[in-house]
Amino acid sequence: MPTLEQARAWYTGADPIHAFDHVERVYHMAERLARAEGADLEIVRAAALLHDAEGATPGHESRATHHQASADFAAEVLAGEGWSQERIAAVQHCIRAHRFRQGEPPQTLEARILFDADKLDVLGAVGVARVIGYAALAGEPAYAEPSEGFLKNGQKEPGEPHSAYHEYLFKLRRIKERLHTPSARQLAEERERYLTEFFARLAAEVRGER
Repeated sequence: MPTLEQARAWYTGADPIHAFDHVERVYHMAERLARAEGADLEIVRAAALLHDAEGATPGHESRATHHQASADFAAEVLAGEGWSQERIAAVQHCIRAHRFRQGEPPQTLEARILFDADKLDVLGAVGVARVIGYAALAGEPAYAEPSEGFLKNGQKEPGEPHSAYHEYLFKLRRIKERLHTPSARQLAEERERYLTEFFARLAAEVRGER
């Protein structure tokens, strides 16, 4: 079984948004959800440690397919530790299914737990820090007034930035409805409320309303 210390070496080149602290949070949350839901802890732990191990950094040539690259890397690591092909395949499925925008649908309880643990990390106070940090890395502002088109259908106008607020509207406020497990949905209630209140306040302050 890979350890946290072993996994640290896989993320030395990661950006601050996908660095090892993100992996640690997902690992501990996945453990919590796995215990609550009765999942296979070994599968969940391995998947959490390996889910962003290859190509997750923004701008990386394999960013859009990092779930596949990480699943391939996981097979190498776990085969080296003597895991059976069946259990390796279970971990790989978890990793391939953890993406919000792409990836295969999570079919197993363990895959649903990794998906939920990863998505909970973009809600709450950590979610605020990560989405603003991600925007900064991409050269985008924390806040920009969204166009009418973006508000209606998510399509930006030419030259419109994709601010952290845009990402909140486009993705983060929809996270809770995509979660699979009762345990994760319960935890998401407070985290989503914090996120919503933060971005409402940010918009009000930028507009000079508060």
